Amino acid sequence: MVAEEYRQRLLARLKEAEELNVDEGRLITEVTIFADKACIDEEITRLYSHIEQMKSIVAENVPVGRKLDFLVQEMNREVNTIGSKSNDLEITNCAVDLKSEIEKIREQIQNIE
Repeated sequence: MVAEEYRQRLLARLKEAEELNVDEGRLITEVTIFADKACIDEEITRLYSHIEQMKSIVAENVPVGRKLDFLVQEMNREVNTIGSKSNDLEITNCAVDLKSEIEKIREQIQNIE
């Protein structure tokens, strides 16, 4: 979806610049490069994995503070990467909200042994 929006914006810019001979192959190459750079699938997959790990760690009957602290750091890294790759305002806003929630979790973890 983001790649298609980028393709449309790129086409519109080319038309505005009165580029009548748009090389469709070059356009596809540029959109493909952009889509690869903007892809956040891996980060989302890892973020979900971290959430599942957090659930299982919390269920343990042993001291878990350090494990959770490390996990929250990893979650924060994934969200930072998502935010930096995003060219979509909605995704960027979600990343900011997630960072805020992760910070709240981190603060709570500081109170866990």
